[in-house]
Amino acid sequence: MNANLEQIKQEIIVGAEELNTSREVYEFKKKFLDGKTGKIGLLMKEMKNIPPEERADYGKGVNELKVWALDFLGELDTKMKAKELQNRYESEKIDISLPAETTTEGNLHPITLIRNHLIDIFAGMGFEIFEGTEIETDYYNFTALNTPQDHPARDMQDTFYLSPEFLLRTQTSAGQIHVMEKQQPPIKILSPGKVFRSDDDATHSPMFTQMEGLVVDKGITLCDLQGMLDEFVKKIYGEDTKTRLRPSYFPFTEPSVEVDCSCFECGGTGCKLCKGTGWIEILGAGVVNNKVLENCGIDSNVYSGFAFGIGIERTAMLKYGINNIKLLFESDLGVLQQLND
Repeated sequence: MNANLEQIKQEIIVGAEELNTSREVYEFKKKFLDGKTGKIGLLMKEMKNIPPEERADYGKGVNELKVWALDFLGELDTKMKAKELQNRYESEKIDISLPAETTTEGNLHPITLIRNHLIDIFAGMGFEIFEGTEIETDYYNFTALNTPQDHPARDMQDTFYLSPEFLLRTQTSAGQIHVMEKQQPPIKILSPGKVFRSDDDATHSPMFTQMEGLVVDKGITLCDLQGMLDEFVKKIYGEDTKTRLRPSYFPFTEPSVEVDCSCFECGGTGCKLCKGTGWIEILGAGVVNNKVLENCGIDSNVYSGFAFGIGIERTAMLKYGINNIKLLFESDLGVLQQLND
């Protein structure tokens, strides 16, 4: 009996020398001390086969072996875990004397900067924000805005049609129709978002960002529009900037105007930016056409309004001196880092 116990003890001592991790110690410990399958556990099950007069000595020997194995393997497990922890510390050690890695500070994209700036300006004037859907129906994008069936803007070369009825919106003005259908005046909203047109050159992109505004109330005139635009250009281009209105045509406004601001680069004296004219075209606007109001169930004999549309990319190009719209979409860090506000 004693020889068998000693054999198991030596087996544990020799086997422990080959263990390298605490996980291996755990599996090795189960091999001997598991209550059901361990070698020492199985010795206790042999008690019934031991003569009665030898059982006391047998049980004592097995218990002593068990206690020794628990202490021996427990101490080995503690040492192994300490070694593993030390190895982990070594692998994760940081030399604080090394120079720190340089990191570049991020900044918002110029389109986002301009968009946020415009929203802040108009929110300060009492405008609420409305964001419509990028997929619109022909009715909301054209018909409700008084665009004739034979208008060039409806042609396939200008508009991305998804079906005869649905299209990618060409203007955020469609959102104004949704608002006027659901809300009676007074209305004062700003509708920013992506729009899509089949156009691509140095100053145009198939996808760009518009921000259109709408004001509808009693007694609204073109003078109210110019007063608001005067305040707008001062806030975005400087206090000395002025506006002027030139006659134009848009189906949904009558009268319609192109809006210029005095060149903020040369102060109106003439330079490369304004092509020597002293003025820069910045947006289109006008008094809301009575037919548009009537289409939305608003009495044009009682209410009037004005609308305006700003191209955010164009505003960014003017503000940051960018001569190619594609620079705004190519994510060139060398360009974007120069535009950090």
